[in-house]
Amino acid sequence: MIGPPRNTGIVVVFSRVPRLGAVKRRLAADIGDRAALDFHRTTLGSLLCRLAADRRFHTVLAATPDRASLRLPYRVRRIPQGGGDLGVRMERAFRRFPHQPVAIIGSDIPDAGPADIAAAFRGLGRADAVFGPAADGGYWLVGLSPRRPARPFAAVRWSSPHALADTLTNFAGRRVTLLRRLHDVDTADDWARFRAQCGNRYRRLENGSAG
Repeated sequence: MIGPPRNTGIVVVFSRVPRLGAVKRRLAADIGDRAALDFHRTTLGSLLCRLAADRRFHTVLAATPDRASLRLPYRVRRIPQGGGDLGVRMERAFRRFPHQPVAIIGSDIPDAGPADIAAAFRGLGRADAVFGPAADGGYWLVGLSPRRPARPFAAVRWSSPHALADTLTNFAGRRVTLLRRLHDVDTADDWARFRAQCGNRYRRLENGSAG
């Protein structure tokens, strides 16, 4: 497959392959494996569909396990995440595209969309890094220009309220831009808030409509 031009931004969607009992396990403990799987599959499919249709950037999927099959109704290049913790896997994805701005986004932020990716690449036009802060202290997006530190994710306490702050220490002295703060869906409270705010839209997505 011929890659995108070198000046085109690359957005990499990080996700698990939708499988019962293997996704959103923290959320599944509250709402059940089947409901958590349905949420994961629906939000992943919706995000990929919207991003892949946008010509302002090139969309790639990094789904784990690397060899697990995943059928999609549209063509999206897939790359392996490989082993290691989240930081090791994200750094590996960035290294695949050393000469282009790259943004990595998670698949469990229902409010994120193409406008956020476009904003990230605009930010990378003047900054070395861009982050989308999450309400729980982590981040739902990280974007890096080709001017990257050697170890951008060293000593980060993943899955903790310190994840963003720890990562930012690796960018001391560099230009950093922050995007809007969004919520992920990891707990029963997150789920209740999401259903209250987006319930009708979510049900339409479950039924196969993006409208």
